[in-house]
Formats: sequence, C-alpha cells, structure tokens
Amino acid sequence: MKASLVLKMGQQLSMTPQLQQAIRLLQMSTLDLQEEIQEALDSNPMLEREEDGEHANAASPPVDNSHGGQSAGEDDAANSTEKQQDSTDWTEQIPNELEIDTSWDDIYQSSASTLPSSNSEEWDASSTSSAGVDLQTHLLWQLNLAKMTDSDRMIATVIIDSIGNDGYLQESLDEILASFDPMQHIELDEVEMVLKRVQQFEPTGIAARNLSECLLLQLQHLPSHTPWLSEAKVLCKDHLELLGSRDYSQLMRRLRLKEDALKEVVQLIQSLNPRPGSLIESQEPEYIVPDVIVRKANNRWIVELNPEIAPRLSVNAQYASFIQRADNSADNTFLRTQLQEARWFIKSLQSRNETLLKVATQILDYQRGFFDYGPEAMKPLVLADIAEVVGMHESTISRVTTQKYMHTPRGIFELKYFFSSHVNTTEGGECSSTAIRAIISKLVAAENPKKPLSDSKIAALLEEQGIQVARRTIAKYRESLGIASSTERKQLL
Repeated sequence: MKASLVLKMGQQLSMTPQLQQAIRLLQMSTLDLQEEIQEALDSNPMLEREEDGEHANAASPPVDNSHGGQSAGEDDAANSTEKQQDSTDWTEQIPNELEIDTSWDDIYQSSASTLPSSNSEEWDASSTSSAGVDLQTHLLWQLNLAKMTDSDRMIATVIIDSIGNDGYLQESLDEILASFDPMQHIELDEVEMVLKRVQQFEPTGIAARNLSECLLLQLQHLPSHTPWLSEAKVLCKDHLELLGSRDYSQLMRRLRLKEDALKEVVQLIQSLNPRPGSLIESQEPEYIVPDVIVRKANNRWIVELNPEIAPRLSVNAQYASFIQRADNSADNTFLRTQLQEARWFIKSLQSRNETLLKVATQILDYQRGFFDYGPEAMKPLVLADIAEVVGMHESTISRVTTQKYMHTPRGIFELKYFFSSHVNTTEGGECSSTAIRAIISKLVAAENPKKPLSDSKIAALLEEQGIQVARRTIAKYRESLGIASSTERKQLL
C-alpha cells in the first residue's frame, strides 16, 4: 500500500479542561467538594473566600460618644495603655522560680482549654480519640493488665487473634492447639483454661464458640437475684433451638412454665447481645452534610442550597491588579494563569450549584405529595423525567443525584431516594415502589405480634387497595426493609 495524505471534514466533541473540571465538581460529594475548595484556596493566591462579616465594618453603626467625650485617637491611646498595663500585671504575677513539689497546674489554671474534664457529665472518650479501636486491640489492652504466665499470655494472644469482628471464636481449640510448636508442650486443657480467662474480658460474652455459650456468659455476669435467671440459663443451654423456631408451646412444656412466665424469660434473653464484638466499633462515624434544604414558609415549599457547602469565592482584587498586559515575565505569566484558573473554578462551582438547585427544585415539584403526606404518597420517578424537564442528559442527572443529600422536615434523604420504579394498579394507574415499601412497613408495624402477616396476606391487603404486587415482590421489598419473615416475627403476647 502507498502512503498518502487525505483531507477530511468531520465533527468531534472534545472535553476542554474547564468542562472536565465542571463535571468533576458536579459528581463530588459535599465533603469531597469542601476538600477541593480548600485545596484550591491553598494553591491559588487569586482565590479568596468571602466571609459573612467582611463588610461589617462599613455597615456598623456609629459609636455613641455622648457620654465619654473622647475622640477616636484618645480611645486608641487609652486602649493601648490598658493592654500594656494588663500585660505588665500578668507577667508580674509569675514568680521567677516555682517551689519544689509544685506543678504548674497547682498555681495557674489555663482558660484556653474548653474540653470537659473526665469527671464531668459532658465527657466523651470518643471525642478525644482520633481513630477507633478495633476489637483485637481492646482485648490485647486487657490482656496486658491481666496477671498471667508467659505461656498463658502467648496462648491468650493466639485466642484473641482467632476472634472475629462479631466476638465469636472463629477456630476450634484443636486448631488453636495445632498452631503451636510441639516442642512447647502445650496441652488442650491449658488452651481451654486460658479461653475461660479471655471470656472474662469486656465486652461480656466475648470469645464464645456458639450463640448458646455467648448468651450463657452474659447471663453469668448478671446479679444472682435477677428474676428468671435460672430458667433463662436452662433455656439457653438446652432449648435455644426451640426459641429460634418460635415453638413456644414446646418451650412451655419443657420448662414447665406458663405463658406469662415464659414471656419474662424470653424478654430477659432478648436483652442480651448476640454479637458482643459489635460493641467495639473500629470504624470512624460517617457524617452526612445535606446539599440542599427544603422548608415550608407561608404554606409554600422552598428549596435552597446549604450555605455551609456553598461558600462564596471571589478573585483577590489586590493580586489581580498586579497583572500587566504587556508584561511577559515569568511572574506576570504565573499571575495571569492563576487568575484564569480562579475564574474557571468559580464558574464551575457556580454551575454545579445552579444545576443541583435546578434538579432539587424539580424533584420537589414532582414529589410534593411526599413532603405533604409522607412516603406513601411517593410517585414513580426515573432520571429521564427530570432530564427532560431541565434539558440535560440522564448521565448529568445521575451525577447530580449521587451522594447528594436533601434535608427535609421528614429527615435527610439522598436525592436518589426520590427515584423509584412503578407498579401498575387495578385502575390503570401507577404506584411507586417506595410507596409500596412504606405501606408494607405500616402494615407490619400495626400487625398482631402473635399472628404476624405473611407475604401472601400482605399481597392480598395491597390488592384491596388496588395495588397488584406478587408475593415474591413483597418478599423482596420486605427483605430490603430489614423486616424478618412472619415466622421470625412471631412473639408472645
């Protein structure tokens, strides 16, 4: 083949750096956006944040001098003299040398610290720690305080490493014994004895090999005068399977208890924690900052951006005045580039806020029934419906609604919460799947705990309201709501 040059005409969409930046800011969450804004403020000298009180001096009321009669210059001189005297008096109070066996806190009390003391009711240990402590670290800390031989401490360390996040022992004692060197001459009785020591650590019920042992460990730590304690121990030791299957008649027969007494025993067991390891949470809490706020004023719903996540940025006028048009020096080129980037960033940020507010307003208009009456009045909504109204692509709407939250009088919801599929009704209309979930939750909350509603019964009740939903769909919605089956929801009266 012979190489040749061919001239063709065509159209091609290319993403400019400005467009890429706008898209990147659009799909950021609130926390990521705040970090991006702070990074831009630190790296670009042309950007500055407009504070709320920046122009407060110009709008401040005039000073009333009718009683003092001093001029501004005299006031400044008096203030400086008072500050100098206060500084002199404060330094004169400090002795040259402190007495022996005297600490600084015994003489001077700092007023800069605002943290509550450990003895006060406002003390929160988690507020002073920068990272959470995992379960193994918490147990090893208790192990270091326990009195053990070196051999028992080594066994306890292996046992602690074998405990899962739920607090249960993940390996059998034989497997733990096999992990040691035969030359160490460790017996199975030693491993079991050390396990009993570890099971005395906090949280109560830790290092259990099964649910029965976990509950028994917690029952053993209760006071001996606890009502129905002995019956609860017998139930957890010998009849826990019957409790799991809700076979209360068989339990009353085995334990020789009446219904009211069995109810007390079951309530005592339900007060225990089947997953004691969950009490030690190693993950940091995740905070949600709403992007938009919906409130009702004068019988009208209003949507507005959260001012905490939409700071006002502007170009620093002082640095911008240093730029000279005809100057091609490195410093002038740097300032010109930073000025252009600052303008792009401000424009991209404004575009993000405008798009977010526009989409949130359309969601409010479409789902007004939710804000007035609750989730049961939710309408079916897809991304294409909003995209058509605001004149944007569905991918843009998807970016806007991902990890963006709306604060409403009914709670904080992600924008994607207001989008759901539809189910046909007997009258030819449509019902939102979110509304169906809300109806299922309401039906389950009002059911008889001794005769809970089955999935088929819930489907029949929905059909009476004109909503045709299959039993499998009811089961899927119920599981997504975290609602157990009717057999597991059955309770004693």
